[in-house]
Amino acid sequence: MSSLTLQFADEAAMLTWAQSHALQLQSGLVIHLNGDLGMGKTTLSRGLIQGLGHEGNVKSPTYTLVEPYELDTLTVYHFDLYRLADPEELEFMGVRDYFSDQTVCLIEWPEKGVGVLPEADIDILIEPWQQGRQLTLTSHSPKGDAQLSAWASVL
Repeated sequence: MSSLTLQFADEAAMLTWAQSHALQLQSGLVIHLNGDLGMGKTTLSRGLIQGLGHEGNVKSPTYTLVEPYELDTLTVYHFDLYRLADPEELEFMGVRDYFSDQTVCLIEWPEKGVGVLPEADIDILIEPWQQGRQLTLTSHSPKGDAQLSAWASVL
């Protein structure tokens, strides 16, 4: 397990970092996005998805639970489980089909899906820092370690 801490002056800087580092994303990753409401989980997801080539809007899938983005290099599934009442709802929507070696899954509010969701390769905790945000990225797998190394090498 390794970790990486990043600090950004504001949300725009976090978005820029995500856009510029998205192409280093390796397929097959499960990334859990943690932080209080309004910390920028959707903003970080937007940056990664747009950095991979998506040109349209990236909205929070709060009501649909998941939004797919079929991109040139891979498919990204952006989950927002904020309104999920019971983890069993994920089973009914066939959630296990979203996780494969050809996808990246970004999951906001992963604690709502405990027991159904796979373990994270990377946990990202977003917290306030001065006027901006601090991201603490923690890997929990060899894939996660490799991803953090790739990102750390281009800071």
